[in-house]
Amino acid sequence: MSLPAPHPRDPLHGITLEMMLNQLVERHGWPEMGRRIPVRCFLHDPSVKSSLKFLRRTPWAREKVERWYVMELARK
Repeated sequence: MSLPAPHPRDPLHGITLEMMLNQLVERHGWPEMGRRIPVRCFLHDPSVKSSLKFLRRTPWAREKVERWYVMELARK
């Protein structure tokens, strides 16, 4: 899956929460996700579906995932 072209002012432009989550899980795995952001959906029986549901309802956790993803983009 190719990433959309970066937007000069919004690094998350065109990137869905599901895309972010899938890439972070692929790169780091669920154990690291749970270590960095200790929420139940990452620690106990994790799945993309349950994590998306939680993150869409929990702004503070979503912000942490988004910040982590942007930091990963900056390293590339």
